[in-house]
Parts: sequence; C-alpha cells; structure tokens
Amino acid sequence: MTTTAPRSSDLSSTDLAAALRAAVKGEVDTSARRRAEYSSDASNYRVVPQAVVYPRDAEDVIAVHRVARETGTPVTMRGGGTSVAGNSIGPGIVLDTTRHMNQILDIDIEAKTARVQPGVVLSTLQEELAAYGLRFGPDPSTSNRATFGGMIGNNACGPHAVAFGKTSDNVASLDLVDGAGRRFTARAGGNGAVPGLDELVSANLSLIRTEFGRFGRQVSGYSLEHLLPENGAHVARFLAGSEGTLATILEATVRLVDVPNARLMGVFAYTDMASAADAVVPMLAHKPQAIEGLDARLVARVAGAKGSQGVPDLPEGAGWLFVEMGADTAEEVEEAMAALAADASTGTYRIVRDPVETARLWAIRADGAGLSGRSADGAECWPGWEDAAVPPENLGAYLREFDEVMERHGVTGQPFGHFGDGCIHVRLDIPLQHDGAPLRAFMNDAAELVARHGGSLSGEHGDGRARSELLPTMYSPEAIALFGQIKALFDPDGLLNPGVMVDPAPLDRDLRRPAAPRTPGVGHAFTHDHGDLTEAVHRCTGVGKCRADAIGQSSGFMCPSYAATGDEKDVTRGRARVLQDAINGTLIGGLTAPEVRESLDLCLSCKACSADCPSGVDMAAYKSEVLHRTYKRKFRPMAHYALGWLPRWMKIIGWVPWLVNGVFSVGWLRRPILSIAGLDKRRSLPSFAAKPFHRTQFAKSRKAGATEAQTAGMADAPASVASGDASHDIRGNTVVLWADSFSDGLSPEAPQAVVRVLEDAGLRVLVAAGDACCGVTWISTGQLDGAKKHLDHLLGVLGPFAVNGIPIIGVEPSCTAVLRGDLVELLPQDPRAHAVAAATFTLAEVLTGRAPVKPRDGWQVPSLEDVTVVVQPHCHQYSVMGYTADRDLLARTGATVIEASGCCGLAGNWGYEKGHYDVSRQIAENSLLPALREAGLATDDAGGTGAEAPEGVVYLADGVSCRTQADAFAGVRGLHLAQVLAEHLDS
Repeated sequence: MTTTAPRSSDLSSTDLAAALRAAVKGEVDTSARRRAEYSSDASNYRVVPQAVVYPRDAEDVIAVHRVARETGTPVTMRGGGTSVAGNSIGPGIVLDTTRHMNQILDIDIEAKTARVQPGVVLSTLQEELAAYGLRFGPDPSTSNRATFGGMIGNNACGPHAVAFGKTSDNVASLDLVDGAGRRFTARAGGNGAVPGLDELVSANLSLIRTEFGRFGRQVSGYSLEHLLPENGAHVARFLAGSEGTLATILEATVRLVDVPNARLMGVFAYTDMASAADAVVPMLAHKPQAIEGLDARLVARVAGAKGSQGVPDLPEGAGWLFVEMGADTAEEVEEAMAALAADASTGTYRIVRDPVETARLWAIRADGAGLSGRSADGAECWPGWEDAAVPPENLGAYLREFDEVMERHGVTGQPFGHFGDGCIHVRLDIPLQHDGAPLRAFMNDAAELVARHGGSLSGEHGDGRARSELLPTMYSPEAIALFGQIKALFDPDGLLNPGVMVDPAPLDRDLRRPAAPRTPGVGHAFTHDHGDLTEAVHRCTGVGKCRADAIGQSSGFMCPSYAATGDEKDVTRGRARVLQDAINGTLIGGLTAPEVRESLDLCLSCKACSADCPSGVDMAAYKSEVLHRTYKRKFRPMAHYALGWLPRWMKIIGWVPWLVNGVFSVGWLRRPILSIAGLDKRRSLPSFAAKPFHRTQFAKSRKAGATEAQTAGMADAPASVASGDASHDIRGNTVVLWADSFSDGLSPEAPQAVVRVLEDAGLRVLVAAGDACCGVTWISTGQLDGAKKHLDHLLGVLGPFAVNGIPIIGVEPSCTAVLRGDLVELLPQDPRAHAVAAATFTLAEVLTGRAPVKPRDGWQVPSLEDVTVVVQPHCHQYSVMGYTADRDLLARTGATVIEASGCCGLAGNWGYEKGHYDVSRQIAENSLLPALREAGLATDDAGGTGAEAPEGVVYLADGVSCRTQADAFAGVRGLHLAQVLAEHLDS
C-alpha cells in the first residue's frame, strides 16, 4: 500500500523540512533568517521560500525534485543570486548549488571543452583555463560570482559576446532533470527523452522560423530557433535561457575559445550616445572582440562620485564607443584597428596601447554600473528595464526614442551597454517607495517601443518576474500559446520556477521596496539616505560583489567572515536582506529580533563594504544602529562594557599598568576574568604601556606649544580663518598630533615616531592638550549616546585647530576613520564636526603632499631599499581614508612590499568576544598569516609561533588590532609606518 504525500498547500514548513531531510544528504534550512536571506535576488522582488536546500550532488537535486512532485512544492534554482529580473527566487524550495556542487569536473584542452557542476563560478574556470590560452567566451559583469547554472539559465552574454556568442552558443550538452522527474542529456540532434517535443516543433516550423532568432540578442521567451532542423535541433542550446522553468541542470559541458595573443583598445567619440550607436554596424564587419557604448551621463556620474582622477582622458564628445580588437600578432591587431577606425564615422578617437590605461578606461564602465543604483541627486534607481536589446542597425533610433519615453515618465538614468549586440543597460529612478504603478506604466510603454524596433525585452538577463508578463508585446498569441505547450511537456505540474515566462506573475506584484516603511535613524543620521534607515539598507541591490571579494575573486576587502564560513548569512548581501525583511515586518520581527542579531553577529564592522560595495552599503553603520536600538536603556552583553568602555578603563590602568599586565600574564587568573567579561578565554590582552604617551615628557613639551597657541587666541579666532589665511601667526607649517586612546595607552612609541618623522620633514608638531577620545568602541558596540558625548568633548579639544586650518594628524586608523566619517554622521549639525573631518589626515597623506601642509623643500623620505615590508592595511583606513597614499609613500622608499589582501580578523573588540575566536583565526588565515609565512616571519606550525625574523624584514601594521592579531597567532611584532620610517631617518 502506498500513501500520497500532502500537497504544498497543506504542508507546513516543518513537514516539508522533514521530508527533505529524509531525502537528501545536504543541508536543509527553514529558519526565518535563512528564508529572508533567500527571499530576494538582485531584482526588485521579494518572494519568501519555504525551505533552502544545499544539495551535495546530482542525486540530492533529483531527490528534491521527487519531494517537490510528491508534495506539490515549487522548486527554484538560486545560482549566485545575481538575477536582476527575479529569476532566482520562488515560493517553495530554493536550491543553492554554490556550497557543494561547485567543482570543475574535467577540462579537455584538445577538444576545447570543460565539464562543470552548476555551482561553479565563471571566473574560477577562467583562472584554470588561462594557462592554456583558453577561456569561456561570454563574460557577464558578474563573472566573479555568477555560476554556470545561472548563466545557462539566463543565457548570459557580456561585452565579448559580440565575438564569442551568448552562453547558449557555447553549450555542448547538459545533464538535466526535468519537471516530470526524467533525467537525460540534452545535446544536438533532438531528444526523445521528452515525448512530444519533436512533434510539437514539426507542427510549428513556420511560426518558429518567423518569430524566433531574428537577431543575436533575442533571448526573451524560449529560444525555439535552436530546435529547428537547420540549426541542428540542439536541445541544450534551446534550454539555455529557459530560466529553470523546464529543467534543472545537474552538470554542463561547455565549449571553450582561444584567447587572442594581441589585443588593442580604441576609444571613439561622438556628439551623443545615439550617434555612437549609429556608427556600430560598419564596425561589426571588422569582427571586433567588443563594442561597448558609454554616455556622458554615466561618465559624469563616475566623475562626481570618484573625482576627476576616476575618469581617464576621453576624446572630446558626449557619447563614446570602447572597441577592443584581437589578433594573433601586434602587427595584425594594429592593422585591424586602423581598418575599423576608417569606418568609425568619426575622426575623434584614441588608440590605447598601455594595458594600465586600458584597465582604467574599462573601469569607467564598471564603476558606472555600480553607481547607477543611485541617480546623481541621490534618488534610488531600480532594474526592470535594464536589459532591452534591438538589432544593432536600429539602436540609434531606439535610444533617441527611449530618451523621449524617460522624459515623458519623468525618470532619469545613465545608459550604457553592449552596442555591438544592440543591448542597453540602464537603471531608472522610478519611484517605488509606495506602489508599483509608476513601474507598470513605464514598462508598458518601454515594451511597446522595443517591439516597434524589432527588439527583445531582455538581451541577456532573462525575463523573470520583471518582463514575463510583457512577452505578448513582442510575440504573437500563437507563440505565447506555444510557450505553454512547451512548458507542459517538460514540467506538467508547473512546479519549476512558477510565475516566470509561462503563466507569469504580474510585474508589479511582490515588489520589495513598497513594503518597507520609512525608518528614521535614531543614532546615525544616514545623511546620504535622507535620514532613512530603510533607504540605507535598500542600497543593497543584491549584485553580490561582496561574495566575490570575500573569496578572493575581486580586489576588495568586503566580508571577511563570509570568506571564513562561506555562508550567505555572513555576507553583506545576506545581512542586508535580513535587515530589509526586519523593516518589512512580515518574516523577521523587527530590527531588535534575535534573527537580526544572529545575522549581524559575525559582521566585523570593518566598513569595507562602504568602499567596495558598488551600491555604497555601510553594514558597520547599520549594525551600530541596530545594536543602539536593541540595547538602549537595557542591560547589554558584558563585552560591551569590558571592551566598549576600554578607553575609560585604560585611563585607570594607565596609573598601574604593571599590576594589570602582571595579572593578565597568569593564565589561571586571566581566563576566568576574560570569561566573566564576555571575552574568549583563549585570548590574551595586549600589554599596557608603562607610561601613556600623554604623560611622557616628549608629549608634554609639545602640549605646551599647543596650550600657548590656544592662549594666543587661536581658540577664539573666527572660523573664516580656515579658508586659507596663512598670515595667522600660529599657522604656516604647523600640525597637531592627535594621540588616540589606544596609541596613547598601548603603543606610545607610535605617536612618538609620528612626531619624529613630521619634525624631520620640517613641520611644527603640537600635541593637543586634553583627553580626546573618538568613542570608536562605543560606536562598534552600538552605544551611540555615549559615543556622541565623547565626540562632543573631542570637538572641544580638536575643533579649535580644525576651524583655524591646522591639520590634525591621526595615528590609529580606526580612530582616524571615525573623525573622517562617523563623526559627521553622528553629529551632522555641528559645524565643528565637518571642520575636524576635513582637517584630519594620515601621516602618509602629509608626506605625499595630499594635505594642506607639505614637507620642507628638499626633504626625502627615508630609504628602505634593503627592507622587505609585509603590510597589513587596516580595514578602516582602506575603507575611509584609502590606502593609496601609503602605497605611494612605500614605493618612494624603495622597499620590497608584500601586501596582505584582506582583513586581519581581529577588528577591535569583535575578535575578543565569545564565539568569534575560531572565525577570527580563519580570517587571519585568509591573507595575514600566509603573508607573514611567505616573508619568513612566521612558521606553519599549528600553534602559530613566530619564526626568527629574517634580517631586513618587518611587519608593518598601523592598526593596534592588526599588530595584536599577528602577535597572538604568529608571535610576530608589528610596527607602525612611522616607526619604520623613524628607524631609517639617519640612514
């Protein structure tokens, strides 16, 4: 006797989870937090799943399908979660193959094929292929986090598709399971595994030949042209772009292409972007590798955000084509570019041969794509119509009319795209704060426009929830009916990615933003988000660059905890999704809910996302705000008092450091004290200085100078002096050193070295008289009322210098970053805060001429030509001040530099707190410890003991945390930049 499993409508999440756990080896998660993390992709939509499954192998995927059919539960494939059309979210089971099914199974160099699992990230394969001069042809902008499953599902392209084709053109075969549970291999030559498919195609040959495959980027709907006999009846290519609505990929064999030996870039200028588009077709005859179009609006957006240095020189114009040519030799590529330039319809162009300059030019497009999430005036911009394509010969006319549509609807955007394929990307500031009506109105008009030009609603991102409803605009009723018949053959129960392509959900249903009410900041001002925490957390559009940074596929510092755990919970995007859901209030019970604290627990508050996230997410600020709201007027975790108040305790400790150091050097005394304080008992505290910096005679003599200056009238001078009146008698080449609490009490030798170097460079150095704590540990633990009190006091000490134009030199990067960033967010109405933020500089910024004061004429930075420097950039310095000045300064010294490429893993109080030790060590193993071992400063033994330092090799870390972490896990003593320079002043 058999029993029938309950259908989805009658099945609780608990019962579904039990059924799935009984069927699969991989993890099954039905928690509210996890479902919130997977409720959105990079689109405008939010659909909450019942369960998230991480299959370990193909058998697990097949088992999930079986449970889904038995219970009537929908199944949606996740990929990298970077879909901008809502293709990878669904109401039932979401499958994430990136955790386990992420292996490159085979590379056949001779046949030029690769066999991959669906969770393989494209750039991972590209790295493996580089040594053989091969690559996978298509290269979407998300290639360092996009998976092959997602790329095949959406038929991804990228700029080089003009030369190498779409993903569908590069698929050889697919191992699949369809909605009926049939496992088969799809390839060329038709396939009898899906009964009725060949017959359905034969009955509709005329329709398919008329409406499908009309131009290269027609990817909306099912790509039925691949099933035609003259196209080889290629079922695998047909399934590419079906968005997981027909079958689920278990494995893929893809074709590879040769990388040209020589490449050359040309930048061609036109009067506007539409005129640039008019020039594309003649260029295509020369077989370029890429033709990308840029508009003056996008370039201006990049310049406004990154400054003029962010935009290399472009030929004069208001629209540009970036054209890449490839050939076997340098001579051949020069000839090819010259021939193309002759057909470019412009005499204004540059041929760029320098690869560094080429990379900077391509970065305009990459930066613009990230910045397009906000308009020039800070309004939120959204996808939905970011992906339309028309035949290249119609592109100029389409762009002119598209501008008219935008003007008619009162929206703006910064278009760019793959002009060689007629594909345009643009995000628009359509107001979605209240409902989807403006979106629907615009999308209807835009769809009619693209259809008039013979185009496709989507050129590479798929239709998803954003555009499936609009398919009747570009297809006949007969073609739409054929889509339904195809769906019925592959997925008779309609369980695979429902609501997409066939029987589509309304494009204005399930929108994420209208469900989120305004949430004014309580502690933070969120000035860049109109004072609204809701708007701030919705900066996260889900593009997932944080995942790429964390696994070393990009150049940023983001999400060190994700690099250690590989869990979506610990990446910026996952945390943002939980915060968004907490504000929506439908799944997570508000910002003070335990799921929010769990999501934020492993956030190091490193602030790297504020610099590296293309949308400008600042998770450290959001975490601080959430902790402030959660514990306001409540008892806090003990660590918040122990380390959150550390500068306060250090004032006391400064009088008896020998006693405290002695107590904490004894393990049986230290361990219980740390445990009671909420800290991990495996940690050791750094030694407190025998005498704090402010009590040394070295500091006192320079404090007297500061006091004399204030007595002389500086404190009462008008703020207008800051405008540059160098005649003021205390200005000139004067700076004030700010010795923060940590430098003062833990590393007084660092501020002393800063003074020595600055004075050697010819500057007059004052030391601010009076305690001036920035409250960084109060900020990181969410004690924002206390932080503001400290900052207000700090402004009383440092404000007079700032308003009189005297630069403030910071020592500890995390504290310097507070003055440059958090200060104006926490005290936005205080003019002294803005003055101090503008007047605060690092040592390297002064020595490299980036500050108002300069080293004396003829001063030379000390030579470090015989020194190898292992550098750990502090996360806050990297994120807020930037590390460019330090790199430039080290280059001038002639030192050999080994730079760690990520967080050290301590992050102030975070690494000390209970529950963080193991992840903290894992993070150190990502970059810091390997760099120390490479330089011979540390050994590979499990205890992390230091090696005897080779002569001339030093570990340079300006941050106390970074030095503490290296000492704890490798026994390596670190030095501040100023100490390294000071030791070589006389050499």
